[in-house]
Amino acid sequence: MEAVIEVKDLKRTYITRRGFLKKEKRMVQAVDGISFSVQRGEIFGLLGQNGAGKTTTIKMLTTLLAPTAGSCKVLGCETFGQERQIRTRINFIFGGEMGVYRRLSARDNLRYFSNLYLIPRREQDERIERILKLVDLADRADDLAETYSKGMIQRLQIARGLINDPEILFMDEPTVGLDPVGARMLRDIIHRLKEQGKTVLLTTHNLAEVEELCDRLIIINKGKVVAGGTPAEIKGGAQSLEDAYVKLIEGVSA
Repeated sequence: MEAVIEVKDLKRTYITRRGFLKKEKRMVQAVDGISFSVQRGEIFGLLGQNGAGKTTTIKMLTTLLAPTAGSCKVLGCETFGQERQIRTRINFIFGGEMGVYRRLSARDNLRYFSNLYLIPRREQDERIERILKLVDLADRADDLAETYSKGMIQRLQIARGLINDPEILFMDEPTVGLDPVGARMLRDIIHRLKEQGKTVLLTTHNLAEVEELCDRLIIINKGKVVAGGTPAEIKGGAQSLEDAYVKLIEGVSA
């Protein structure tokens, strides 16, 4: 299979300041030498506690943050130095309600982002209608987003993330804050994306979601990979993936 994400010994260090007048410098190793690869068409999970380095890793993969060291390639291109070859071929969705314009309708949001991606006008209408149907917003397409529920906003974010027909979609906590019905609908959409041959990399704290969606995953703790494989491989002899995850994190933190 073709690897569309290749990460080798990736590191990211921050310098923070604290103390009186913030004169005291402190080095923070947010990502500390992780390595993994993602194959085309996979749903790949990135797990870890808050502060483990998941979001920092996604920001480097999506060209928003430069690595301190190591190699980070997406679709065969370096994420720092070859950003232009990557950005039109990927997209990302962050959890919460940011990322869309609430004073615009769903249709106008998608038309706005279509224009940013320089999608020809003759292609926009067909693509927008198809995506609105995929995320089940066709019947509310012309209502302002500010009238939408949290679940509808999140579905609109997924629609926005699909507007450029990305080869890889990055999702950071896509079901955070959603009720069970909204979360189920989003998982169904992710299944449909896989059927269409899309590659999805997602972070989540919902381990049942991981077992349902992910082909493979890695677990990060304090910026390092502590386990990787299929959900069944990581679960091993434990009664549940949650039990295996908690035992693993407690073991490396002891």
